[in-house]
Amino acid sequence: MSSLPIDNNRTRSNSKIRQMWQAPIIVALITLVGLIAALVGDGWHDALSWAALTVPVALIAWKWACR
Repeated sequence: MSSLPIDNNRTRSNSKIRQMWQAPIIVALITLVGLIAALVGDGWHDALSWAALTVPVALIAWKWACR
């Protein structure tokens, strides 16, 4: 019975790609939730949109201050 060799480099590169894109995807999803909440309704939707749309701005300010 022949077995295929396991390519550890491919597994490592997939995990590096996943790590690299994890934070931007999370920020994009939070922003999307904020934009949709702002469009859908009033009241608590406004509070949710303000909170969600503050996250990317706060991250940018934090990273800029760390420079």
